[in-house]
Formats: sequence, structure tokens, C-alpha cells
Amino acid sequence: MSEAGTQMEQLKQRMKSTWMAGDFGQIARLNEKSAEEFVGRLGLKPGMRVLDVACGTGNQSIPAAKTGASVTGLDIAPNLLDQARARATAQNLNIKFIEGDAEELPFPNAEFDAVISMFGAMFAPRPERVASEFKRVCKTGGLIAMGNWTPEGFVGKVFALGAKHVPPPPGVPAPTLWGVENIVRERFGDGVAFDMNKVNFKFEFDGSPEKLVDFFRQYFGPTQVAFSKLDAAGQARYRADLVQLYTEHNQGEPNHTITLSEYLQVHARLL
Repeated sequence: MSEAGTQMEQLKQRMKSTWMAGDFGQIARLNEKSAEEFVGRLGLKPGMRVLDVACGTGNQSIPAAKTGASVTGLDIAPNLLDQARARATAQNLNIKFIEGDAEELPFPNAEFDAVISMFGAMFAPRPERVASEFKRVCKTGGLIAMGNWTPEGFVGKVFALGAKHVPPPPGVPAPTLWGVENIVRERFGDGVAFDMNKVNFKFEFDGSPEKLVDFFRQYFGPTQVAFSKLDAAGQARYRADLVQLYTEHNQGEPNHTITLSEYLQVHARLL
């Protein structure tokens, strides 16, 4: 393997460890309603073959399966897949969950009627490969649907703050570039008809901004890992900046945090 290949493999292993850290299932519970709304706008029908890339604990896979579609969920983090399987079993849903990489999808060409990813594949380090793989496994006339945080939205600002305190690996583009329309068009290239619009995501937490920051620090892998890379003084500064950001954007009461953050909804139809 070349030096570049070795470095990429090491990066992928670090990313896998990051998403396995904490307990993303705790975060996912707060996102279930928005995931259901995202899936509800896809027009899925019984019998359609659907691939949910970077499926996490199944927030999109489960409502997709409830439409009668045949759903496969894929993620790099096996512990999240275990939670997804348990959720599907509890609801008597037959969903296939497999471990895999958004940049190297283990499926034949034109296998799926719809390929979807909400706040997931946008984190892969080589976006051009993600776009290529999505197009490859989707049928002509099929739908590629993504939900991607925008740079200017609240979550985008949280990510930018994190990058300020803990710089990302060199050469890896910001995930929120997937939230910019012209960049999405450029990445997917020709042969695609787009329908894109920005959607507000409502996040509600029964606690103060300070408690919410600590909640993410405990359960959200990327935040937990970011804090672990800082010394005590750096952790204190990072936490203070996060609390300030959450407080400034809190639309709820002091002890009940409500934030609105936009994401770019991408519907790309293969021609």
C-alpha cells in the first residue's frame, strides 16, 4: 500500500473509533422526528429497494421500512448497527444492517431505487468518492437524497468552533461543504436533476445550554474525542465557547434548550 493509502486507512480507523465513542443512540433519540419527516418527503413505495448510508442507529432506515420498502442500512460503526438491529427487531421490521464504507459501497451497479443519507455520508473524507458511489449503486430514474448541515446554520457553527479548537486532518474538506448547493452540483456532475432546498431542524433538550454541552461531550463521539485531545485549560476554553454559542442560539427557556439549525435537503434524480 502506498504512503497515501496507508494514511487514508489510518484516518478511516480514527473516524471509525470516533463514531464508536460515546453513545450516539442517546443523541439519535432527539433527532427521530426530523428523520421521519425527511423520509416522509421521499415518496417511498412498497417494494422499493432503499440504501441508507451512514445509517447510525436506524433513524432513517426504520421509517423507510415502515413504507413497505426493502431497506439496507450501512455504517462504519458496528456498535451503532447493533442498536439499529435491536430497534428494528423491537418494531418487527426486516431491515438488513451491514458494516461498510460510504466511499466503497459493497453493492452491484444500479442496485437501489433510492440511496439516502441524513447527516451521515457528509462526514466521509473524500466527497467525490461518495458522490460517485451513490450514483453507481442507484438505478437510472432513482433518487439520491441527502440531508447536509449548512456552514451558516447553527450546527455548522458548532462544527466550525470545534475545528478552531481541534483542527481537522489536513486535506480533508469541511463536512458542511455538502450543505452548499453549487458544491453538491459539482460533486455529482452530469446526468442528475436536482431539487434542493433548506430545511429548519428543531432540536429540543430538557436542560440548560450548559447541560446540553455536557450531554454532547458525554455521548456524541466527535465531541468526546475532541475534548480528549485537549489539556485541562483547552477543555475549559472549548466548553466555555460551546456554552456561549448554545446560549446565544437558545430559543427556549434558560433550563430548556431549543435550537433551530438549517440543513440542505438534496433530492437528486438520476437521468
